[in-house]
Amino acid sequence: MTDFLPASRTIRLTPRPALVLTTASLLGLAMFCWPLFTHPQPTAAAHTADAPFVFMATLPVLILVVLAELSRGGIDAKALALLGVLSAVNAGLRPLGAGTGGIELVFFLLVLAGRVFGPGFGFVLGSTSLFTSALLTAGVGPWLPFQMLASSLIGLGAGLLPRARGKAEIAMLVAYGVFAAYFFGLLMSLWSWPFLAGDSTQLGFVPGAPLADNLHRFVVYTVLTSTLGWDTGRAITNAVAIVFLGPAILAVLRRAARRAAFQL
Repeated sequence: MTDFLPASRTIRLTPRPALVLTTASLLGLAMFCWPLFTHPQPTAAAHTADAPFVFMATLPVLILVVLAELSRGGIDAKALALLGVLSAVNAGLRPLGAGTGGIELVFFLLVLAGRVFGPGFGFVLGSTSLFTSALLTAGVGPWLPFQMLASSLIGLGAGLLPRARGKAEIAMLVAYGVFAAYFFGLLMSLWSWPFLAGDSTQLGFVPGAPLADNLHRFVVYTVLTSTLGWDTGRAITNAVAIVFLGPAILAVLRRAARRAAFQL
């Protein structure tokens, strides 16, 4: 049975960094949803121009969080070392499921780490994990900043989960892991939908069409291309990993937090 410990604060979010992080998260979600409210050209090439802007929005947030907390003594060398270790572990886990539909081990560790170390740490770990794994697997492309942002939101959410103990905590984390799998797939489908589906199919984005019509097209598109396949596989992987490995990993992470004397 896993005893409850409050989330550690390896990156303690004081009001100003918390405001920056909240604003960036909301703007990031808006970037994913822009196809529903704008009229882009339905070509894949047009979408590559968006990636630098997302990098410009995501990476400065990470820097601001780290620098703001460093200036206030909110993050030290131990926290940075822990971030580096977990990012490397996650980067190493991701290729294990490469080429296998939906089997991705990177998210379950992100959920557990965000749970233990808090929303600020989870946000940063989400981005660094995906960025590092992309470098290792030659996965750098216009999709990467969107993946980083989506993973950051998952880590952030894990750190905001309510208190629980024992089996109730594991059940909550399993439920969140399943949600995170579908949430990630939904966001990535929303990013790619206008350009991969095109405007000449029944599932494609239609510039100028009513919001309800395009939303219906998108829901059908993501269910058929992502939800029933990759996302479900990812959800099952997260659930199984958290059930069987979660209690032990939570104990290890919490022990590391105590030994590093993070605020508990």
